[in-house]
Amino acid sequence: MAEAHQAVGFQFTVRPDGVDLKLSQEVIKNIYLTGLTAWNKRAIQFKNGVLAGVYPASPSSWLIVVIAMMSSSYTHIDPSLGMIDTIKEILPQRDYMSVQTRAVLSAILFATGLWLFLIYLLRYTLKALLSYHGWIFESHGKMTTSTKVWLSLVKMFSGRRPLLYSFQASLPRLPVPSVDDTIHRYLESVRPLLDSEQYNQMEILANDFKDSKAAQLQRYLILKSWWATNYVSDWWEEYIYLRGRSPIMVNSNFYIMDLLYVTPTHRQAARAGNVVHAMLQYRRKLERGEHAPLRALGTVPMCSTQMERMFNTTRIPGIETDIVQHLTDRKHLVVYHKGRFFQVWLYTGGRHLLPSELETQFQRILSDTSEPQPGELKLAALTAGNRVPWARARIKYFSQGPNKVSLDAIESAAFFLALDDEPQGYDPAKAGSFDSYGKSVLHGKCYDRWFDKSFTLISYPNGKMGVNAEHSWADAPIVGHMWEYVLATDCFHLGYTEEGHCKGDVNKCLPYPTRLQWQIPKECQDVTETSYLAAKQIADDVDFHGCLFTEFGKGLIKKCRTSPDAFIQLALQLAQFRDQGVFCLTYESSMTRMFRDGRTETVRSCTSEAVAFVRAMEDPGATNAQRLALFRKAADKHQNMYRLAMTGSGIDRHLFCLYIVSKYIGIDSPFLKKVLSEPWKLSTSQTPQQQLNLVDINKFPKYVGAGGGFGPVADDGYGVSYIIVGENLITFHISSKFSSPDTDSYRFGQYIWKSMLDIQALFKPENHKKTVEHAKHVQLENGKKHI
Repeated sequence: MAEAHQAVGFQFTVRPDGVDLKLSQEVIKNIYLTGLTAWNKRAIQFKNGVLAGVYPASPSSWLIVVIAMMSSSYTHIDPSLGMIDTIKEILPQRDYMSVQTRAVLSAILFATGLWLFLIYLLRYTLKALLSYHGWIFESHGKMTTSTKVWLSLVKMFSGRRPLLYSFQASLPRLPVPSVDDTIHRYLESVRPLLDSEQYNQMEILANDFKDSKAAQLQRYLILKSWWATNYVSDWWEEYIYLRGRSPIMVNSNFYIMDLLYVTPTHRQAARAGNVVHAMLQYRRKLERGEHAPLRALGTVPMCSTQMERMFNTTRIPGIETDIVQHLTDRKHLVVYHKGRFFQVWLYTGGRHLLPSELETQFQRILSDTSEPQPGELKLAALTAGNRVPWARARIKYFSQGPNKVSLDAIESAAFFLALDDEPQGYDPAKAGSFDSYGKSVLHGKCYDRWFDKSFTLISYPNGKMGVNAEHSWADAPIVGHMWEYVLATDCFHLGYTEEGHCKGDVNKCLPYPTRLQWQIPKECQDVTETSYLAAKQIADDVDFHGCLFTEFGKGLIKKCRTSPDAFIQLALQLAQFRDQGVFCLTYESSMTRMFRDGRTETVRSCTSEAVAFVRAMEDPGATNAQRLALFRKAADKHQNMYRLAMTGSGIDRHLFCLYIVSKYIGIDSPFLKKVLSEPWKLSTSQTPQQQLNLVDINKFPKYVGAGGGFGPVADDGYGVSYIIVGENLITFHISSKFSSPDTDSYRFGQYIWKSMLDIQALFKPENHKKTVEHAKHVQLENGKKHI
């Protein structure tokens, strides 16, 4: 064990003439370096905390203000308007304080107060500026004079070289929309989905709610918005994620894939070594707050709160609700390989393990031929099954002894690493390789991922990687930000030797990884098996298909003078109608991180304008000119809905919070019940690319990410995630359920492909020939399941 290895460096023997101490110089040096690193880390965190705390001012500006106040005493000008003299009189009389000392101290105290006042003035001025969102509603590429002036003011008040959390205190709070606006937008969103009778009934429910109960619920919500930093986020985390008692595998967790075309090395241990080291570098910068804050237009800051819990975080199961446990300064990770759990220390001599040292440790695990202990092989299936059995088993079987020690090691680890034994990844020459890869990172074997950890890093024998992330603590763009940094660091900064190993010398003196010890009784093994069978049934039911759309991408769509996201969303509506013959309630995720502690909002993509466009596309009598006009109208509507959601004027989070308030105060609302029970048969999300400066796609076109995805939200619906990569690639991740006779992910992917081409043909009629040829090439097997 690592502890035992270090303990031999300190030995003592009690003798009649005293105590004989034996100290290992190497261990003492290790302890010294570790302590030095710890104090250095605290100093940097303190410094950066001060810099972020006084931002947009700086500590040096305090000295400038003090000097200015001191200088004024020699010019016989009192800028304090007598306040310095008042402070001097209030100061207690002391013999050791001369008149000059009291004057200097009074000036310093006044200057400090003035400096703090100016900091808050700058912050609230910046907060007021950031509360303006008119810029987001302007046409792309066209900026009014008022917006240019506003942008200049934001830049001026934003200061220089901000740290990750510098803008947190200046971000505005998420506004509470008016009930009238929310209900109006809601009724507008469901109009194309309901017939006249159904819509009239919904309108009656909505108006009754607005006239009777809404005002009282709204008052409570406004009160919360004044008190809390965000009136949605804490309830969203608790009631949408943590109180759910069904399995989080597939139903909640999401995944992110590796680079699509490139595998930097085919050595599993080496790739894992580089990636883990890059993650440790990212974590160090995160703990110090040294990452640059994300900013829209390069100027408008985004909230960074979610990033705080990226590492050292675990979802802890409970009987009624789970909790998110976040720890600090964890120095180990836990590795799973062939049914065994290993603890690997990430530091030595006060520094991170080097990539070559991590490779050595992981190779030792891969070469270990020991067998799993009884009950160890499928132990992680507890995190994949229903939450209540896992919570009870945790209390009963993991509260003491070696089981508690080992479970604590997992839950306190920086993150979880799974060394898989089956290769995965996209291979153009191998049919179904992308689909298999997607299912692997989404659920694996149901017992080889610790689904409760903030994220599980997955390493495959052929060098491919993947990430499975728990959803309650953060949204996909947060994990995506880390993953972009890691892949760029792995490929362009760390690199590999010609043989595919990590660069650097091999250190064979490192203590071996430690096997976690378990004593799993038969009763606990039965609970584990039950959880595994429940999880396996969910996993086997996932129908996943990955679709690489290479006909065109963002570049061509922008030439058509339309938003790429709106283009894709309308293609999804067209594909949905062609696949199902009906329209459905559609969910698109939008972020609200321009506000303090913001997470997401829903964009209801199936609008009346989108429906009119789809019907025109399916109407043989409609002309392309008519279809194009309807497309532009639908795209503009979608963009407006997306912008409203981003700026706090969405529909669903407001109604969700009103519903929570109604439950707290015991008010029954048929309208809110109806709204919250509506199924999202088409759930969509775009994976954004946030750090385009890390990799030059034009120079390295093969170094593109494959994006990520999630499981189906409805039993008879689709989950679609997509990423727009570079100028000529859009990757779709499509999921549904085999158990539904109405859905087929492969078939839906083909409809998406055809719909994209059909819409593009509206802009270039000569491309319609290509569309027809492709449609003939694709054989759509309606009613059959793709296996």
